[in-house]
Amino acid sequence: MTTINKTVSEKPLIFPDIDNMYVAAERLEDVATHTPLMHNLNLSERYGADIYLKREDLQVVRSYKIRGAYNKMASLSTEQLAKGVVCASAGNHAQGLAYACKKMGVTGTIFMPTTTPAQKIKQVGMFGKEFVKIELVGDTYDDAYFAAKAFCEQQDATFIHPFDDLQVIEGQGTVGLEIFKDSNFKIDYLIFAIGGGGLASGVSTVFKQLSPKTKLVAVEPLGSPTMKKSLETGHVVTLDEINKFVDGAAVKRAGDLTFEVCKQNLNHDILLIPEGKVCTTILELYNEEAIVAEPAGALSVSALEFLKDEIKGKNVVCIIGGGNNDITRTEEIKERSLLYEGLKHYFIIRFPQRAGAFKEFLNDVLGPTDDIVLFEYNKKTSRERGPALVGIELKNKADYQPLVQRMKDHNIQFEYINKKPDLFEFLV
Repeated sequence: MTTINKTVSEKPLIFPDIDNMYVAAERLEDVATHTPLMHNLNLSERYGADIYLKREDLQVVRSYKIRGAYNKMASLSTEQLAKGVVCASAGNHAQGLAYACKKMGVTGTIFMPTTTPAQKIKQVGMFGKEFVKIELVGDTYDDAYFAAKAFCEQQDATFIHPFDDLQVIEGQGTVGLEIFKDSNFKIDYLIFAIGGGGLASGVSTVFKQLSPKTKLVAVEPLGSPTMKKSLETGHVVTLDEINKFVDGAAVKRAGDLTFEVCKQNLNHDILLIPEGKVCTTILELYNEEAIVAEPAGALSVSALEFLKDEIKGKNVVCIIGGGNNDITRTEEIKERSLLYEGLKHYFIIRFPQRAGAFKEFLNDVLGPTDDIVLFEYNKKTSRERGPALVGIELKNKADYQPLVQRMKDHNIQFEYINKKPDLFEFLV
């Protein structure tokens, strides 16, 4: 068991131990699903490599989070369990803890923001049944977190952290043990998402010891580079603002323990993946593979495009961490993908105030495969004399510049707003 001294006054951190992960795997044998490691033909052909997917989206709660939650609870004493367990989460950790509570017959209290979608609240209740009580508090995760911590102090209950906990990390590390056990080949690259760092700390510990030549590639959302910034700075940082779209990997602050483990284990730069690329991957996985991946679950597969030159001819494993994707987000996912791929463009256009001007735009400016998907006047009165917000979807990215050139050739006054985030958010 490895320890690291931080300062004289601070308690030394105890690093995850692979022997404890083997114990965790035994604990989880009848609890968590041993998910398959599947060779993917389409991705392998696309990138000229052998691509394998570790399918944690097929887990009993559709994410790996059950592993850490259950392992932590199984490490508690009978007296601690009798007083109950608590967590703050609006996502996969809440579902994992709820399922573990039902499995162990332990009372759990789960604090969630009032803004949590009803579907997620229902899922937590379904997995926990009568063993779980859900408390909706505040508008943000931080509100729920502080309420949960206060509740723990009042009730002398045990708080189960989603990632910054030794037993949670060791539970998540069983994902790495399964990958190593199921692979009958040398793994050249292992790619996984990193948010708070629990999964990354667990699987990197396994592979540093069992397969030290494997390149470990951690992937974060571009709008939430928490661990990357921390590693670059040399200490844990708290980001002021983050893009929460990839909700399973978007955290403002990584864990203290997970930071130290990642600092020691990661031998490859952390990749930052644009949220739009993640959306493209989600749609491709669904349409081509019938895989329902949540944004954080698609991060690892998204990274393949950014590594395509170096992974040719290699054996690559991507961990799909979860499949809890809300169907109500489908339109947003499609929109973000089209914008990222350069297939959807928004303009504010002032059409000439004369008869036939719009018809000329349709006939002479739009390309044969260009499609107007949004058209609305900005003014409430005398609308036809004001500018119009026009959204155009292209069949090919290369059609954009010819479209713009035709607008210029026909002296059409326009303003492109895709790259003006404040105006874009306001209008679109």
